[in-house]
Amino acid sequence: MAVENIKHWKVGDVEIARLVEVNAFEDHIWMLFKDETAEFLKRHAWLQPHFATPEGLMKISFQCFVLRSRGKSVMIDTCIGADRKREYDVFCNIKTTFLEDMTAAGFPPASITTVLCTHLHFDHVGWNTQLVNGKWVPTFPQARYLFGQKEFDHWCHLRETGGYHDFEHLHDSIDPVLEAGLVDFVGPEHQITDEVSLFPTPGHTPGHVSVLIRSRGEEAVITGDIMHHPIQLSYPLRQGNFDMDKTQGAQTRQAFVDRFGGTKALVIGSHFSDPTSGLLVRDGESWILQT
Repeated sequence: MAVENIKHWKVGDVEIARLVEVNAFEDHIWMLFKDETAEFLKRHAWLQPHFATPEGLMKISFQCFVLRSRGKSVMIDTCIGADRKREYDVFCNIKTTFLEDMTAAGFPPASITTVLCTHLHFDHVGWNTQLVNGKWVPTFPQARYLFGQKEFDHWCHLRETGGYHDFEHLHDSIDPVLEAGLVDFVGPEHQITDEVSLFPTPGHTPGHVSVLIRSRGEEAVITGDIMHHPIQLSYPLRQGNFDMDKTQGAQTRQAFVDRFGGTKALVIGSHFSDPTSGLLVRDGESWILQT
């Protein structure tokens, strides 16, 4: 078990835990912001040490969340998964203590009642399934898997038309749960419990959603991939390389900053390295994540 992979929050009555599969991966900022250099990140001192290295590399993590609300235990995304063939070597044939970490965090796999995928990229659906005796089977056969209808339809269209994407994850992480009859298709404002709901945040993908948690006067939001790094909170309108619709993605980030900036809502970033969360506070004419 990797204890550093687990972090806990309490938002009112809702218990949340974070599980990390790839921790603080270092990469160049130009992967996110076209034509930027390490000097750009170095100018933003607030990013160190959590979100950037002294050399100006950005840190991002690949992780997911589990929460407990009104008797339901809910997975928010399911990371990359083990034993996979993926487009990039760093994500291939990963071996981690993910399922053991779930138990250590207080959410054993057999207790999960709901699996919500904010969108259907490979690093958010992997542990939907696991390889058992050479066959991909649902990891949580007792749970209902929630997929956005618009999101699912888009990926079906891409696969049917030979679109611009790698589709290996559809074969091993999506198709088996569909075949098992475990999927419910939901709208972008679906209510999981009266404390946990979705809201539409398109751009990264067409049907992308984020997760809003409200309980006993406290509030938190799990971002999904509307942003991959906290620097995007300071520059919400800058187009990000990872978004399918870059213009829509920028508009969605700006709307997010307008909604949550200066509030007491805890922002939990799906790719933010530890400590993963903070408040969105003013820094001159911009915003930063105060951890």
